[in-house]
Amino acid sequence: MPFPSARRILAPFLISVLLLVTSCSQNQPPSRWDQAQQESTQAPPANAKQTADKSAAQSQNLPKKAVAGGKLNKYFPSSAGGFDRVFAQEKSGFAEAKLNKGGKNVAVLSINDIAGNPSAGTKFQQSTKQISGYPAVNQGANITAVLVANRYQVKVQSRDPSFTAADREAWLSKFNLGGLASVK
Repeated sequence: MPFPSARRILAPFLISVLLLVTSCSQNQPPSRWDQAQQESTQAPPANAKQTADKSAAQSQNLPKKAVAGGKLNKYFPSSAGGFDRVFAQEKSGFAEAKLNKGGKNVAVLSINDIAGNPSAGTKFQQSTKQISGYPAVNQGANITAVLVANRYQVKVQSRDPSFTAADREAWLSKFNLGGLASVK
């Protein structure tokens, strides 16, 4: 019966060799993914962005804390015209809904409270376009946004080529923007 005793010796020996090899391996320099993760989680130097955002928030009289995402849901347009609105995400200062037609996602609707990031509103300063009386901008080829009460960024993003810029503008005008402007 020498075979069972060989197993008892071999298993601990192999585990010891495995531990020795893994513990003695040289430390590898961080990969580009590790470096990107480290850079993205580090604070900006001397808190430059936070200082700029705080001063911008004070100059715009924005609160420091964003409104709860659940408070924003009632300002979204309802399902209509063969489109189904399905709420997808909600967190502090943000709410998002998908717009589906025929079971296919054609657009994403969102409201973002920029109280914590007032620099997000700077792109609306040069706007020459308005939707329902609010400054509007196109962001790339698939996003149209309006800024409500210098605080709420309302966006419609096309997910399908059949959902055009005119469709985005029409859906933006269906939001209860006046009601959203009164949210504190």
